[in-house]
Amino acid sequence: MHANPFTCNNKPLLTFKRKTMQSTITKTDASSARARRTLKDYVGIMLRGVAMGASDIVPGVSGGTMAFILGIYEELIDSIRVIGQRDFWRALLKLQIKEILRIVNWPFLVSVALGILIAIITLSRGLEWLLINQPVLLWSFFFGLVLASVFTVSKRIPRWNARLLLALLLGAVGAYLLVGAVPTQTPETWWFLVLSGAVAICAMILPGISGAFILVLLGKYQYVLSAVNQRDFLTLALVAGGAVIGLVSFAQVLGWLFKRYHDVTVAVLTGLMLGSLRKVWPWKLDVEWLRDSAGQFVLSHGEPIVIQQRNMLPDLGGSADLTQLALAVGLALVGFGAILLLEQLANRQEKAHGA
Repeated sequence: MHANPFTCNNKPLLTFKRKTMQSTITKTDASSARARRTLKDYVGIMLRGVAMGASDIVPGVSGGTMAFILGIYEELIDSIRVIGQRDFWRALLKLQIKEILRIVNWPFLVSVALGILIAIITLSRGLEWLLINQPVLLWSFFFGLVLASVFTVSKRIPRWNARLLLALLLGAVGAYLLVGAVPTQTPETWWFLVLSGAVAICAMILPGISGAFILVLLGKYQYVLSAVNQRDFLTLALVAGGAVIGLVSFAQVLGWLFKRYHDVTVAVLTGLMLGSLRKVWPWKLDVEWLRDSAGQFVLSHGEPIVIQQRNMLPDLGGSADLTQLALAVGLALVGFGAILLLEQLANRQEKAHGA
């Protein structure tokens, strides 16, 4: 008895239909999102970009963490992912500008990029001052943010099981070990510069891991910093080229993981944030600094660049220490509360759109 090619039992036909539907949804996602959003929505996305930019300024804190916390991470990955797909490149090679603008979620990407740029221009000096003069207070605020995000993001998984808990544990252990790793000596060849840019940008879009910190681990932070100061455009082009390749390629992988293994992916990313709490613990002891080939300290804004720290408990020996502890706990609670408030506002906005 021959199978009817139009019956529901025909799996190849169902598979074909499912793939076709997914392709259609992907192509219409950007345009449908634009149709639903208002100027107020894009201002909100821009402000999320500001938060991402502020996080990227602080070494050890990832802009990807803020994107994940603020609920735009998956859309950001999908929007970047489109740039590496066949339809985009076909339109680009044919110079079909209207088609490119239809395919790419450009209002979203422009809003995020504008927010990041605003943060870098307006907040860099203030955050760097706090990092040098009030590091405990600044790290306390970020500690509260990341800790709260672990709880709020974990709610995106409707039902936890042993497999998801294992994924969470692996992500947490991996991040914990990575942020405590010691920098290594690496070659300065062109291919390693491209690789460094690719790996650093991948880390930057992963929650809990800083791209600048990865460059330190790869032994390329001082080299790239020197290239910026000396206007070494060839080195910068190699690193930037690697960053573009890494960003588009890694977005393909992350997008695929979200679509095929959504809950497992969210569990691993939540684990990365949990493990990164080691890096944002407020009380630290500097134990090693970045040095050049001559053994001299590498400076950033007049201060030696710290490459290794040891976490410690707060000192409670005096009234000033107790005051600092109270302020640190208060700022951590402010960061924690800010995330809970943002989650409530996002839920209300989602319900309003659904109605």
